[in-house]
Amino acid sequence: MTQQRPYIDTHQEQDDTNHSNNAHFSEVLQVRLSRRKTVLGGVSATAALMLGSLTGCSSSSDDDVTPVAPELKLGFTPVAKNLNDVVTVPTGYEVAVVYALGDALNTTTSAWANDGSESAESYEFRAGDHHDGMSFFGLGSDGKWSPNTSDKGLLCLNHENITSAFLHTAAPSMVDGKRPIDEALKEINCHGVSVVAINRQTNGSFAVDKVNTLNRRITPNTVMEFHGAAAASRFLVTKYDAKAKKGRGTLNNCANGYTPWGTYLTCEENWAGYFKRPSTDDSLRSSAELASLKRYGVTSSTGANSWSTASDSDDRFTRWNATILDAAKTADTDFRNEPNTFGWIVEIDPFNSSNAPRKRTALGRFAHEGCVIAPVKVGKPVVFYMGDDSRGEYVYKFVSAKVWEAADATGGLTAGDKYMNDGKLYVAKFNADGTGKWLELSFGVNGLVADNAIYPFTSQAAVVVNARLAADSVGATKMDRPEWTAVHPKTGEVYLTLTNNSNRGTSYPVDAANPRNYTDEDGKKGKGNPNGHIIRWKEKDSEHSAAAFTWDVYVFAAEEDADKSKINVSNLTSVNDMSSPDGLWFDPRGVLWIQTDDGAYTDVTNCMMLAAVTGKVGDGAKTTIDGQDTFKGKNPTEENLRRFLVGPKECEITGVTMTPDNKAIFVNIQHPGEDGNLTSISSNWPDVANPTVVNANKTARPRSATIVIYRKDGKEIAV
Repeated sequence: MTQQRPYIDTHQEQDDTNHSNNAHFSEVLQVRLSRRKTVLGGVSATAALMLGSLTGCSSSSDDDVTPVAPELKLGFTPVAKNLNDVVTVPTGYEVAVVYALGDALNTTTSAWANDGSESAESYEFRAGDHHDGMSFFGLGSDGKWSPNTSDKGLLCLNHENITSAFLHTAAPSMVDGKRPIDEALKEINCHGVSVVAINRQTNGSFAVDKVNTLNRRITPNTVMEFHGAAAASRFLVTKYDAKAKKGRGTLNNCANGYTPWGTYLTCEENWAGYFKRPSTDDSLRSSAELASLKRYGVTSSTGANSWSTASDSDDRFTRWNATILDAAKTADTDFRNEPNTFGWIVEIDPFNSSNAPRKRTALGRFAHEGCVIAPVKVGKPVVFYMGDDSRGEYVYKFVSAKVWEAADATGGLTAGDKYMNDGKLYVAKFNADGTGKWLELSFGVNGLVADNAIYPFTSQAAVVVNARLAADSVGATKMDRPEWTAVHPKTGEVYLTLTNNSNRGTSYPVDAANPRNYTDEDGKKGKGNPNGHIIRWKEKDSEHSAAAFTWDVYVFAAEEDADKSKINVSNLTSVNDMSSPDGLWFDPRGVLWIQTDDGAYTDVTNCMMLAAVTGKVGDGAKTTIDGQDTFKGKNPTEENLRRFLVGPKECEITGVTMTPDNKAIFVNIQHPGEDGNLTSISSNWPDVANPTVVNANKTARPRSATIVIYRKDGKEIAV
């Protein structure tokens, strides 16, 4: 019997697994709200955003406020909302496809055939699916990282997921209850990361250098090493490695980060649903194991994509079965702990394929939606910001134990060992008075001990493996799907997208940092916070390692004609209205790029990317939205927030990076035509105009792809 299996839909709101009874802001709203001023300092914005200033920001008094780069102005004509099956960019700009699903990474692999005939094994040398977060690394003539080089580079990019309907010659199938091995392996290989060498062309575009030996794919079958607090712990013991020092692969890679020592950080997000675990497995687990599995969503499931069914003996497939096969045997005889090997930050050296990627377990395990490092300062710790993308989840930061030394700027994975294996993990609490604090997640601190009522924390390994449960225990603030973080290169202020939350106002009462609960006026996304917002904060004394901060909301996403008293409270217009902000990145000049992954406004427009020149924390005022007090930044204007790009049909816009000369910007178009199938193709992008595809506007299969955008006049992007 044959039937189609759906892919895991990570673009809808994720299952709610946060049933903790943390205090909500509604319980403390009697605290007097007050405005705050901010401290701004200067951080250089040259080639390596992270390395622009090794001396860092100078602190100043509350009354000594330095303006934010007043000379920085947006200089492009805004793009209108539309539902076209193209990428729309401003007048004077060009778009080119650089690297699309199935494209070959070398000269011996055949070209994409538009019929699903490519073998599973060939995807070890082809672009995977669902292009997502990415970074550009300049490539020197010596084959090493060259931070100021723009004409040649390595693009590192994530392949978050798959649209299985278009991967195979026909619809995905099950035969006698099993997935065909080639289908399952192809789907597995389409996940992971690409490292792609690209060269600038004479017209300003870029093309893949297929003869470069640095080109490679990293898939869910690539050997990985565990480093940090959980390495060699009982939580990571599997049949693959009884010593718990190695695992295989990276999965559901969404947002990303990059380090000041020239490595790439990929983030494992919605990995839980890939695993098979029948309800009968519950009786074989301890109460602690069950608490952990439930909190991370590894509950009774056949496993989306059913990869575990492809073979009874090949552990490339049996590893996706997290069932205890024999209660009398130990964890090194099966894959009961395999889910614990995912949910980490993974560090990759783009310039050395002989070094296995390293999972940095000290930074905690959850649905990682990015990992952004604050600008480094000599003599100060290295600080990482991370979101956990699910309804009611938390915002985290990691502060290294060692302080930054300029000599480590070329340290590669060795520097990663120094700054990412040891340090302190924190989770954020946003107070109702516009302040906040970072709550330490360390064994023996803040009640994270063996007799904890939520989970028995017996070591730091137990804390990081169960970071969500630790955050529950200390009373962190439940947010509206914390996604990408970004740090302003000049002010050091941190921005975070809160994409949406249909349960805000029900499972999660409104609070100061998540203040909206309304009904989508188009009726597409129900109640709650269907359009999302972007929050930001400034660390005390401009020190990123500080334990306290002040915050406000930079912008509330909304449709332009929505109620301005409780929905479009940032007064957005047709030039800059948006819904479900997701991807977020500051370029080295201080331009903020905002990308959307939306379902609430898609009757009017496809997903988009906007550019912004932001203000600063505290530039607005206290406000009240439908009875809920909050802090709102100064309303953006059409001059400092405007739409730069609109994507093709049914896509998500995600992933953004630039060349150091700011003359080329790379953007990922993810899952165009995701609602279609082979009998009803709803998008033909990017091959809609490809002369080699017969009737391309009808038969071309949609493909996720990386595009490059550049100006016809050769000048810098956006300004």
